[in-house]
Amino acid sequence: MARSILHMLSPLKHMSPFDVNMAVDAGFDVVIPYTGVTLEEIRPLVQDAIFSRAPGDGSRTSIFIGGKNGGLALDMLDAAKKAFVPPFALNLFTDPAGSFTTGAAMVAKVKAVLRDKHGGELAGRKIVIFGGTGVVAYCAGVLVALEGGRPVLAGHDGTKRVSDIAAGIKQRFGVDVDYADGSTPEARRAAVAGAEIVLSSGPAGVNILSAADLDSVPGLLVAADVNAVPPAGLEGVGVMANGEPFGNGKAQAVGALAIGNVKYKTELGLFRRLLATEKPISLDFRDAYKLALEIAG
Repeated sequence: MARSILHMLSPLKHMSPFDVNMAVDAGFDVVIPYTGVTLEEIRPLVQDAIFSRAPGDGSRTSIFIGGKNGGLALDMLDAAKKAFVPPFALNLFTDPAGSFTTGAAMVAKVKAVLRDKHGGELAGRKIVIFGGTGVVAYCAGVLVALEGGRPVLAGHDGTKRVSDIAAGIKQRFGVDVDYADGSTPEARRAAVAGAEIVLSSGPAGVNILSAADLDSVPGLLVAADVNAVPPAGLEGVGVMANGEPFGNGKAQAVGALAIGNVKYKTELGLFRRLLATEKPISLDFRDAYKLALEIAG
């Protein structure tokens, strides 16, 4: 059998050591990082990889797309697919900055806690997502919308960027994502009015909502925070929280380590899926979400 080769591509100066470690631990025989890769370079790189091996070895050749830009990562994934020349193809997987698997894990954990603690689903619920200009929020917003929920991306610098992101999501995925101003304490409190679920994917060590802000949301059912660096993004949500009551008594907390456990297993599981497949496959955050749901129970 041909050896398993993983080409790891990033538009940034460095490939994430986290992702490299995950790929090696998953069991690839050879892992090669490429940095500073542009969208225009995807086609020749893919075709170099597919034409150097027999078509039957396409499933033993994989490309991972990293970076920190969700839209660019998806564009690179599309460009890679278009570079195939049947019967020549290979495996593809994108997870920029680990954010696709993080977003998938967060929504999967919230869905599990909502079902287990409140007997409900995501559909129809207002779900406010802070850190709205980031890739985790992008991924979570799409997944919530696909589940029938009403996601709202809250932008720390106002509404311009999050409104553009929402429009891009509509164009790419055909789902509606709302947006809100999250630039001031007053704006953030206004954004969560009427919410049943609040998600925080803002920068590490930045408090976004105080305990008083969260207590001002009487219908709050679940609050989840991916920040493991003090102070918490959502005050009162501990890093170890895994569906524990807090605040108004109805609300359940989901912390960074509970989400991170699912994220880690999801990313590792997707790398291993590349190794196990007999035919070339392509994986993005929707595939991550399916696996994260299984892992989250």
